[in-house]
Amino acid sequence: MKHFEVAVIGSGPSGASTAFHLGKQGVSTVIIEKETLPRYKTCGGGFVNRGKKDMPFEINDVIEREFFAVDSYFNNGKIHFQSTKENPIITMIMRDSFDNLIVEKAKEFGVTVLENHTLKSIDLIDHKTVLKTSQENISVNFIIAADGVLSPTAKMAGWKEDTRKLIPALEYEVEVSNEDFERLSSKVRFDIDAVPYGYAWSFPKKNHLSLGVLTTRKGKINLKEYYRKYIETLGIKKIIKEDAHGFQIPIAPRTDGFVKNNVFLIGDAAGFAEPITAEGISNAILSGKYVAEAILESKLNIKLAEKIYLEKLNIKLLSELKSGVILSKFFYHSNPARNYILKKYGQHFSNLMVDILHGDKPFPTNVSEKLKAKIKEKIF
Repeated sequence: MKHFEVAVIGSGPSGASTAFHLGKQGVSTVIIEKETLPRYKTCGGGFVNRGKKDMPFEINDVIEREFFAVDSYFNNGKIHFQSTKENPIITMIMRDSFDNLIVEKAKEFGVTVLENHTLKSIDLIDHKTVLKTSQENISVNFIIAADGVLSPTAKMAGWKEDTRKLIPALEYEVEVSNEDFERLSSKVRFDIDAVPYGYAWSFPKKNHLSLGVLTTRKGKINLKEYYRKYIETLGIKKIIKEDAHGFQIPIAPRTDGFVKNNVFLIGDAAGFAEPITAEGISNAILSGKYVAEAILESKLNIKLAEKIYLEKLNIKLLSELKSGVILSKFFYHSNPARNYILKKYGQHFSNLMVDILHGDKPFPTNVSEKLKAKIKEKIF
């Protein structure tokens, strides 16, 4: 039976990044991936600059487009803000090529990749942790659950209840006429309120559009209907080809811990998507880096690695997610208080959000107090 110090389940940005950092330091690491790479991954593919800053290598070969401005619309287009930067705010990628790039970089440092291997069970045999896959058994010391929002690994490891907040989203890869593409491919836009308690987005890629809709509210909603309305809002006359993909996004982290025994949760498996835009790639890469650093700094001591990993999460990531959850609830509820703040401070908030996405500023703290103070201005 082969033995590895670390097994990473899943080859997305969080898992592949973990493997890259560990492989670079000579830690024997295996990625267990159920698909054949490269594989399509449902995702808007908008990679913000704060995540790009954490990349340990250039990604020029997989960039589809770059955007230096972001347009935000509220109240069905009645309120509009644009924020710009000198460097790209959002870089458009397709996840098959992006994820595969990180995996290939990890392989250069000796990381083993087992494709078409579905994890079946985690067992303790003769004081060894044995992973049974659809093709073979391997023994490991550490297990990194990087297998996304559904994370079968988390369920196997003992996370029985799901304490994350999962929201529904629909994403479409859309080919439109040359005329419509020319018109819509020059900017990234977010249409808040195009969906109740959510937004629609238009992300231009190399030769098609990634369009999508999501809601942050639980309950029944016909997202297809809101997508069709959004097509009308964008003025798209003719759709040549359209591929729909439904998925869930975790916009609040687990409340019942991120480590059990020798299993560490990262990325969507942990619930680390940013709550305002629901962008998950940046925090997936960051959490992968954190867990790799924790393993390395602990000199492969499981208990110490757990302590270091949780410390790293608490320094910045978890507090930012907490602030993001509060801001998300505020901005996706169209009410007089929100609309007053948007009219008076909307451009400021738009610029602040772009500063955060660009990696120039952290998420603000004391968000509740600051919003209450602004609302009091209106009342008094």
